[in-house]
Amino acid sequence: MNLGNCPRCGKLFAKSFRDICPACIKDIESEYEKCLKFLRKEKTATINEVSEATEVSIKQITKFIKEGRISVADNPNMMYPCEICGVLIYENNMCDSCRNHLTKSFTRATSGESQMQGNQESKDNTKKGGAYGAVDKFRNS
Repeated sequence: MNLGNCPRCGKLFAKSFRDICPACIKDIESEYEKCLKFLRKEKTATINEVSEATEVSIKQITKFIKEGRISVADNPNMMYPCEICGVLIYENNMCDSCRNHLTKSFTRATSGESQMQGNQESKDNTKKGGAYGAVDKFRNS
C-alpha cells in the first residue's frame, strides 16, 4: 500500500490513482458542481464573478478550465490569468506576449551559449602551451 500526504489538506491517505485524498476529491467535485450550477444561470460571467459567487478559488476554477471540465466555448467570458503576467487568456498557460518574450530569451541564451563556446575555443587556441604552459616555462628555464 502506497501512503502519502494530501497536497491540499495535508492528511495521510492511501494513494490510489489520484494524488489527493478522498475527502478533498469530494470537496473538489462539490466546488465543480457549484461552478457549473452558477454558469448555467450566468453564461456571460467572468472567472472573478464565478469565484465570488461560489467561493471557489480562481486557481481551482482555472484547473477546471485547463482540464476541460468548464468550457470556454460555452462561457465566452471565462478567461483565466497568464501564469507569468496575469493577463486574462482563453488557452494555454501564458499569453502570446509572455510566450514570445520567453522564446526570444531562450533563443538569445542558446545563441549566446554557442558564442561563448566559440570564444572559449579561440582563447584556448591563443594560449601558448595550453593548460601545461606554466609547467613548460619552468622546464625551459
